[in-house]
Amino acid sequence: MDTPETVASQSGDNHFEVIIVGAGISGIGSAYHLQKNCADKRFAILEMKDTFGGTWETHKYPGVRSDSDLYTFGYEFKPWVGHPIAAGEEILKYMGEVIEENDLARHIRYGHRITACRWSSAENLWHLDVTRLTDGEQLQFTCGFLWMCQGYYDHENPYLPDWPGMDQYQGQLVHAQQWDPGTDYAGKRVLVIGSGATAATVIPEFAKTAKHVTMLQRSPTYFYCDENRNELADRLRLIGIDEATVHRVVRADIIYKQFETTHLSESDPEAMIEMLRDQVRSYVGDDFEFEPHFVPRYRPWQQRLAFCPQADIFKAAVDGKLTVVTDTLETFTEKGVRTSSGEEIEADIIVAATGFNLLVMGGIPFEIDGEPVNWHDTVNYRGMMFTGVPNMVWVFGYFRASWTLRVDMLGELVCRLLKNMDERGAKRVEVSLRDEDRDMEILPWISEDEFNPNYLMRDLDQLPSRGSKPEWRHNQDYWVERNQIPATDLNAAEFVYDGQRGAGGRSNSG
Repeated sequence: MDTPETVASQSGDNHFEVIIVGAGISGIGSAYHLQKNCADKRFAILEMKDTFGGTWETHKYPGVRSDSDLYTFGYEFKPWVGHPIAAGEEILKYMGEVIEENDLARHIRYGHRITACRWSSAENLWHLDVTRLTDGEQLQFTCGFLWMCQGYYDHENPYLPDWPGMDQYQGQLVHAQQWDPGTDYAGKRVLVIGSGATAATVIPEFAKTAKHVTMLQRSPTYFYCDENRNELADRLRLIGIDEATVHRVVRADIIYKQFETTHLSESDPEAMIEMLRDQVRSYVGDDFEFEPHFVPRYRPWQQRLAFCPQADIFKAAVDGKLTVVTDTLETFTEKGVRTSSGEEIEADIIVAATGFNLLVMGGIPFEIDGEPVNWHDTVNYRGMMFTGVPNMVWVFGYFRASWTLRVDMLGELVCRLLKNMDERGAKRVEVSLRDEDRDMEILPWISEDEFNPNYLMRDLDQLPSRGSKPEWRHNQDYWVERNQIPATDLNAAEFVYDGQRGAGGRSNSG
């Protein structure tokens, strides 16, 4: 049996102590924390695309922008100095600066698609099968620790319902995720199917030059409307406060306001709804009619609440550039679509803003000592580690707060975990249900009543399971986790190092 040292020697430059999967917002942020806190660790970032950016490289539809403010979506360690809601190209520029300022480019291997991950307990190593996309060569990588930062949806195959009659349509049908930036929509009739953040982004942009835009939605969405500026940041800059302090103070202020918004959504949803409506009225007038097209069927924050700068989608409707139809699609026709109520909508271009397909761990097949991993059979620990899966973490951010807040927190925690392994002389760490957890109820990843976007509900059985105790779930409450995660006891009984429980209890792989 090969020893780890033999494998490392055989693998040459392809053996690393840590491999980060993905050079998107999670992977770049995690690499920063690893390099800062564990400077002695040799690591690589494997990225399928030929450049960094992840979701910001995938999406090229008109007006693509963040739906979270950049003071909290930006990293804790690098001040954001632009508008709170930023275009995709601005976010890519920001990420490029992080890579350059921290000399991370030398660690990134672009065009590397991982096709399998296999753990060997005999070697305490992960073996990765990798295809180099430039020439198709099959490569082997090994690492002691795997840091999964590839996101949670399929970047190549978006969710496109199999609507009746699609083959009859004579115009151009495209999913927003596969939009060609060279497409000319000026002077054309554009139909957008969907009502979420993507629809709210493309519609105001289409409305600038299209002949007319129609939005066909099954049900409405909530939007948070405000100016695309931060008065506190502007004031602090005016009086000469340095950018690092501006970033820290404004970030804290926004996080507190997000907490108030989330709390109000749960404690008094009617008051929250009225506040959101007041925001819209401040831009389009007190006589704006919300019925029937802008009255969602769920309470605020059961699905993501997207930021809508200057209420631009509502302005498009008031200005007559946008028609909203709330109905279901019965069939495509030669000239457009027909709804269930019989309405015909003609369009030159139809854009499906219908979301994406969930893809757990990038769709990579995993094995532990020759046995395939079924993620739904595992129980997650704080949404980052999974019972029976050693030396691996998964970065999964927040829905009700900026994704990147969790990237920064988990980055610090994982580095603590790696240091703790070194101090203990441990080669393997995993999480395991404790004796007191044996009768714990095992539940789906997230409660439908808590958060229920379609992409999660469609494929909930693909995600790891959660337990009924707080530590055995991905808590979507950042305002609780920002205290819990930094205080995590890495020597507690749920952590098993080289077969021994952290608290000295008996080992059990859970």
